[in-house]
This record gives sequence, structure tokens and C-alpha cells, in this order.
Amino acid sequence: MSDNRSRTARKAATAARMYDYYLGGIHNFAADREAAEAVIGQYPFIRDAARANRAFVVNAVRHVAGEGVRQFLDLGSGIPTVDNVHAVVRRVHPGARVAYVDIDPDAVAESMEILGGDEHAVAVRGDVQNPSAVLGHPEVRRILDFGEPIGLLLAAVLHFIPDHEAADRVAAQFVSALPKGSFVVVSHSATESFALIDQSTITENVYQRRTSTPGTVRTREQVERLFDGLEMVEPGVVWAQQWQAGAQVADTTPLGLGGLWVGVARKV
Repeated sequence: MSDNRSRTARKAATAARMYDYYLGGIHNFAADREAAEAVIGQYPFIRDAARANRAFVVNAVRHVAGEGVRQFLDLGSGIPTVDNVHAVVRRVHPGARVAYVDIDPDAVAESMEILGGDEHAVAVRGDVQNPSAVLGHPEVRRILDFGEPIGLLLAAVLHFIPDHEAADRVAAQFVSALPKGSFVVVSHSATESFALIDQSTITENVYQRRTSTPGTVRTREQVERLFDGLEMVEPGVVWAQQWQAGAQVADTTPLGLGGLWVGVARKV
């Protein structure tokens, strides 16, 4: 076996590559597939939830761009897939600027390869739990103008901060750095979905044992708290499969296995 193949075989699973596997992508290794299948075995809805999350992000970015926002900060951006943020927003605003941030070096490397020297987009390695370092990163500052509205994406990333108060604090620190008129997009794994199967610790244990990013789940109320001080875009915090800007969602109960709470809000 070559050195490259040996290194590939030894790669530990990462949340970004597991997510890529859920989406049917090709940027994953045996360890990722094994860990992902362990989660799917306990929670068959995970794959559909991942795809619903991707569709939500695309819809949310399209909505925020339609509100005039021309620059985005994508935290926990993961492995590139179809309809990356810069591709979606540039259908509305050619030349829009996007900074991708992820803790996984493979995700950053793949993103840089796809961007291919794009002057208005960048991918950097950073930890969402260290907002000051991310916000002060020279490449993030080069791409984004913090004097103009920014679309902040916290999609399927805050559930990798197990401590609830820490997650609230991280979200608040990023939001505080945004100018008025900015938007915040959040998706988060739902306690209510996992509780229906009554084995909510299993998925946490898989991530804790096999990846460097332990995860957790939160209730709808806890996810709503992440938007404190912001003006919610209707329909508020709902299942990923239900979100459409301006929609009216009277009951979130039927999609109890929706997997993810999502929402979009504006800083006023």
C-alpha cells in the first residue's frame, strides 16, 4: 500500500465528511461512512434531514440575497457540494463576496480548490467556538466589509457545541459583530426528533467516539433563544422541511422526525 493510501485508510471520521456522505457526496472515507451508517442505523431520518437542511440553506441564502445582502459568512461550511453559497447568491448579485470557515482542514482544502483563486471568496480554517479569531482573520476581513449587511450562516454547526450556554454565547458574539440589516441563518438538530426514538445519547456518543467534534441536540425553545434580539422572518423556527420565507406554519407537530429546527432573522 502506498503512503497516500495508508494515510487515507488511517483518516478519522469528521462531521463534515459524514454530512457529505448523508448528502450522497464523494468527499468521504471509510471511517466517515462507517460512523455515518452507525448514526443512520439508529436514526433513519438523518439522511433526509441532511438533505432538507441543504435545501433550507439554499432557500435561506436566496431570500437573504433577495433582501439586498451581497456578502456572507458561512461558519462550519463543510465539504463543498452542489449549490455552494457563492453560487446561489451570485445568481442574484454577481460578484457577491463569501467567506467560508471550517475547522476541518480537508473541507477547507476542497473549498479552496473549488474557489480556484476567486477574488471575492475565500475558505479559511477556523473554530466557531473562537469568534474573535474568526472575525479577526485577515482573509475574512479582506473579503467582508463589516460596515455593510452580512448574511451569517450557522447551519448545522452549533450542535457541535455541547454546552448550551456556550452555544448561546458564541451565537451572540458573532451577531454582535454584524451591522444592522444583516441576517442570521440557523439550523440545528432537534431534541424532539431524537426523543421520539428515546435514544438521544446514541448519536452524541457516535460523534464523541469517532470524531473530534462531539455533538448534541436542542429543543425548539433553545434554538429560538439563539435569535434573541433579532427580528424573525416568518414562519419563525420550524422544521427544515417546512421553511419558506413568508410562509404560515400553524403546526410543527406532524414532522416530529424532521430532524432539524431552522430559522432566519434580521438584525434591526
